[in-house]
Formats: sequence, C-alpha cells, structure tokens
Amino acid sequence: MGVETAVIGIGNVLLGDDGVGVHVVEELKRRYQHAGDVELIDGGTMGLDLLPFMEGKRRVLFIDAVDFKAEPGTIGELNNSEIPGYFSSKLSAHQIALPDLLAAGDLLGMVPEEMCLIGIQPCTIETRYGLSPEVEGQVDDLIARVVNKLSGWGVVLG
Repeated sequence: MGVETAVIGIGNVLLGDDGVGVHVVEELKRRYQHAGDVELIDGGTMGLDLLPFMEGKRRVLFIDAVDFKAEPGTIGELNNSEIPGYFSSKLSAHQIALPDLLAAGDLLGMVPEEMCLIGIQPCTIETRYGLSPEVEGQVDDLIARVVNKLSGWGVVLG
C-alpha cells in the first residue's frame, strides 16, 4: 500500500500571505526527514489538478490562508465537512477551487476518510513576494499545529 497521508500547501506565493501554505510545506520539507508515511505537496494554485494527489489517501491535511474574520496571524482548524462550507467568502481564486476539488473528489469516490484544513488569517494578499510580519511570526506555531495534527493521525515527522 502507498502513502496514506498527504499534506497539501495551497496558495499563490506572488500574493503575499496567500502563499503561506506553500511556504509552510517547503519549511516542513527543510525541517523534517519524514519516513515516507506522509507526502508533502506544494499544491500552489492547482485547484482540481490536485485530485490525483488525494487519490488513495486516507487522510489529507490542507494548509492555506483562510479568512476567519480574525486578527492577522490567527490560526484556525476546520475538519471534514466543515471545510467546503466555510468558503462562502473567498480570499482568492484558488479557494473557489477547494470546495470544487472536494465536491469532485466526493463524486469520484476519492474523498479521504479524514480531512483537515489548518489555516491562518492573512494580513495582506496584495501582489508581493513573501509573508507579512504578522503571518511570518506565526509560521512556527502553524507548523507545530500541523505536526500535532499529523501526530494525532499516527504520522510522525522525524
């Protein structure tokens, strides 16, 4: 059996804090020598093209900038059916695709048993490269939340 867990960082790195998911996945790759029981994926703005990365997975964890209507840098977590329903207000075009991705996956019987979205409230999603100080200052906490969630799923990054 292949890898059962995927971590997918979503976002556009050219839109400031919108790229936080991609930045976090890249940082996870730098910090941890994972044992092959988790796939770390830079999902960028792939939208429906992420379906093959979900196929055959039991668990998928998404990392993204999310409008929680909170202070910039606030970290939140959504699980399973909470995820698609949350995006009534979109930050950017790729977030329109996340509910579509999950709906298409459901139609194709490819939705994993467990899904989680760990998100962070952005400060700015204007055209710029790099994270705002408010979000950059929370990256370690965001990574800790991801590692903790994976641990709860029995996946240990080492």
